[in-house]
Amino acid sequence: MTAQPTVPLDPAPDLRATPGPPRHLAIIMDGNGRWAKERGLPRIRGHQAGAHAVRMVTEACCELGIEYLTVYAFSTENWKRPAEEVMALFGLLEHFIAAELPTLMENNVQLQAIGRLRELPINAQCALEDAIRKTSTNTGLTLVLALNYSGRAELEDAIREVCQDVAAGRLLPEVFTQEHLRNHLYTRAWPDPDLLIRTSGEMRLSNFLLWQLSYTELYVTPKLWPDFGKADLLEAIQEFHRRQRRYGGI
Repeated sequence: MTAQPTVPLDPAPDLRATPGPPRHLAIIMDGNGRWAKERGLPRIRGHQAGAHAVRMVTEACCELGIEYLTVYAFSTENWKRPAEEVMALFGLLEHFIAAELPTLMENNVQLQAIGRLRELPINAQCALEDAIRKTSTNTGLTLVLALNYSGRAELEDAIREVCQDVAAGRLLPEVFTQEHLRNHLYTRAWPDPDLLIRTSGEMRLSNFLLWQLSYTELYVTPKLWPDFGKADLLEAIQEFHRRQRRYGGI
């Protein structure tokens, strides 16, 4: 991802000193539009700056040894935005993938995506599929892009597949468990997130990973996403380590 000159340089703390990072980190990247508005810039400039922040945080996760990073890149509700902004976002996605593929390979990062991907513009689908294929044998961080994603839509798709199993006689309703449903989620191959970070100060999940976040620690910062960097990530993880995760026990 090409660095944006309007993004302030972020200090680079020694992230290797952080004890026991969360295995799976999820991020709601909020505030690109407000970041641009505060600077009198077009909204797409905020999204470009947000792409730079994705690169910085991905590099930090690699340094920390985090295994999975899932970022909320485009929700099903985002189609309601002006058409020119939506198309600019998918153009930015294509550029992001093309520009960052060498870096992903160099850092042993595997790219994945979740959501109703078949509804994306065909050029974006092709770019995404090509990058996923080329990085499929990488064994470091797994970077998951949530694109055309909705937590409710994911549950709808999963329940539909369970119903198909029942109708075909592959599953009896009386033996159905939560694990059967989990095995049909988009994220079935990965553990649930340990930590969710939301930027821009909004106190809601915005239809993101509704099933998977049941016992996830939440961290909300007022900082807008383009301004979120390595030092902010380290602060969030340090706060994560101060939490006691009892999962309903004592």
